Amino acid sequence: MSIKMIAVDMDGTFLNDDKRYNRERFLNQYARMKEQDIRFVVASGNQYWQLISFFPEIAHEIAFVAENGGWVVCEGEDLFNGELRPEQYAKIVDHLITLPEVEIIACGKTSGWTLRDYDKDFHQLAAKYYHRLEHVENFFNVDDTFFKFALNLPDARLHDTMNALQQKLGDIMVPVTSGHGSIDLIIPGLHKANGLRMLQQRWGIEDNEVLAFGDGGNDTEMLCQAGFGFAMANAPDNIRALTRYHAPHNNQEGVLEIIEKALKREPPFV
Repeated sequence: MSIKMIAVDMDGTFLNDDKRYNRERFLNQYARMKEQDIRFVVASGNQYWQLISFFPEIAHEIAFVAENGGWVVCEGEDLFNGELRPEQYAKIVDHLITLPEVEIIACGKTSGWTLRDYDKDFHQLAAKYYHRLEHVENFFNVDDTFFKFALNLPDARLHDTMNALQQKLGDIMVPVTSGHGSIDLIIPGLHKANGLRMLQQRWGIEDNEVLAFGDGGNDTEMLCQAGFGFAMANAPDNIRALTRYHAPHNNQEGVLEIIEKALKREPPFV
C-alpha cells in the first residue's frame, strides 16, 4: 500500500531548534509528492496564522490541522472549527486565572488573547508562536470563536497541574502537553487525529496510507492512528514507546530523511 498522506507536527519535528527547515530540499520533495498524488498536511498545536507563514509558496494548496485540531483548513477553505460555548469559556477562564505561575493565551479564530500585565519575557516568547496576539486587560470582554487555551508554567509544576486540570475541567477541555513547560487545553475529541480523519474522508485515504511525524503528547492520537507513525529521536521516551517507527532528530532533518524513503518506496514503505 502506497503513502497518500504525509502529516507533520512542527516544533521539535519538522522544524529544527532554530524554528527553521531546509526549504529547498522540502520544496523539491513536495513537487515529487504532487507527482505521486500524496497530500501534505501540517498538524500542529500552533496558530493557523503562524503556520501558513512557514509555507508561503504552497499554503493555498496544502491542508492545516491547526490549534491541535481546533481549526482545520484545506486548500484555503475552512473545513472545521471547534467552538466553546460562552458559559464553557467563562468556566475555564474563572478557574485558570486562579492558578499560580500560569500564564494564559486564549486561542481564538481571529487572534490569540493574553493579559497585558504578564511580564515582557512571556510576551516575547508568545510572539514567536502567535502571529496574531492581542494584549487585553482581562479575558471576559473578548469577542472571538475560542477552541483552545495555551498555558505557560514552570516545568516543576507541569505534572501536578495537568492532573488537577483533568480533574477540574476534564468534562469541558482536556489537558495535553505541547512542549517545554507548556500545556494545551483542547476540546475533548478535537485532537490532531480527528482533523486528519476529516481530511482522509474528504480525500478517500485509509489509515494505512498515512505517514505522520510527532514528538509530543499532543501527537499521541495522530501517531497511533497513522499506519506509519514516526516518533522523533528527540521525543520523550513515553512518546517513542508508542510507535513502531522512529525518525532521526529534528536537528538532523529527520522528517525529510523519512519522506525521502517514502518517495523512493524504500523500507518500510514497500
